[in-house]
Amino acid sequence: MAVDNPTHYDGHPGAKLRRGSLQESRLVTGLLIGTALIFLALLLFLPLIIVFTEALREGWGRFFEAWGEADAIAAMKLTVLVAAISVPLNMVFGVCAAWAIAKFEFKGKSLLTTLIDLPFSVSPVISGLIYILLFGAQGLLGPWLHRHGIEIIFAVPGIVLATIFVTFPFVARELIPLMQEQGTEEEEAAISLGAGGWQSFWLVTLPNIKWGLLYGVLLCNARAMGEFGAVSVVSGHIRGLTNTLPLHVEILYNEYNFMAAFAIASLLALLALVTLGLKTALEWRHGAELAANKTH
Repeated sequence: MAVDNPTHYDGHPGAKLRRGSLQESRLVTGLLIGTALIFLALLLFLPLIIVFTEALREGWGRFFEAWGEADAIAAMKLTVLVAAISVPLNMVFGVCAAWAIAKFEFKGKSLLTTLIDLPFSVSPVISGLIYILLFGAQGLLGPWLHRHGIEIIFAVPGIVLATIFVTFPFVARELIPLMQEQGTEEEEAAISLGAGGWQSFWLVTLPNIKWGLLYGVLLCNARAMGEFGAVSVVSGHIRGLTNTLPLHVEILYNEYNFMAAFAIASLLALLALVTLGLKTALEWRHGAELAANKTH
């Protein structure tokens, strides 16, 4: 009877076919993994090694001296300030937009979803140029702003606006599919038990989206601190005033101060590595919580 089942008879052509398919599958898997590792080595690990090697070429003393320069400290403070303003605003917007899109039906829902994706399809340089055309000295609102002593372009408000624009999709895009998958049953149950709208949000919706929200905020913060294109257009490159860390790196490199440029760039690289580590930790924590919930 065993001969009738080709999977139990090594001499049968079916067994040879299965072994050949298995070997081919392993070969394809190995090629895919190898290709991915080569790309990671060339596009991620090699640049990181070069950045830290060049930053430390003249020793740790010159490395930390570049970090302690007045212009570098001003760039760090401005970068943190811009992120501290734009990230919370984008977090609030992302939660509200995702909540509205995932939980309610209304006219213009598809348009709102499309507009959220707009920064992904528009070059950051173009978005910065739009702010110049709106708020610049010769822009649509520029003369009125000038008469009232309000500075947006080549000042901190313009940098904040440009950063908000390029980063506002991150939180919303993380939460929309998550909320859509969760549905509205739990919120409806809470409301049927007497909970109000805000109670339902704080006690039901927010705990269910906390990991997605943290992940979106993490990505938003990393992009806010590393944004170059839009900020470069609206900043004016004023040393000590409107230069963020990426702009400060560009100025140092253009002045052939390569060691200092790589030293400041290493700070951004460290930020990227920390972001990657936190992202991995969030994913692990979320997976562990899901596994615990399934066990119970």
